[in-house]
Amino acid sequence: MAPRKTYRELEAWQHTMDLVEGVYRLTKTFPSDERYCLAVQLHRACVSIPSNIAEGQGRGTRGEFCQALWIARGSLCELETQLLIAGRPGYVNQSTVEGTLRLAGTAGRLLNGLSRSLTPP
Repeated sequence: MAPRKTYRELEAWQHTMDLVEGVYRLTKTFPSDERYCLAVQLHRACVSIPSNIAEGQGRGTRGEFCQALWIARGSLCELETQLLIAGRPGYVNQSTVEGTLRLAGTAGRLLNGLSRSLTPP
């Protein structure tokens, strides 16, 4: 039996850390009056995703890990919605929104795959 991976070795965690970095870069372009409102919400949602992966993996049981992955998936949906909101008034250009949504889509697929790998057939 292979040793259990740490959360830092999980592709889903690594990818969502890249997503966090991208969102932080993206919010630097926001108008100054939005940096303490929508930008903060985007930061919280995106930081929650890898944080929940790490917490769930650290809990030690499959059930708790799966629950944490569902919470991460909810934060990902929240992030996607906030990205779309940021694009509507033009705080972020449409190509940047679409590119970040593609990264979020990959993160969702990785979360789903990780969740499926934890549930017995």
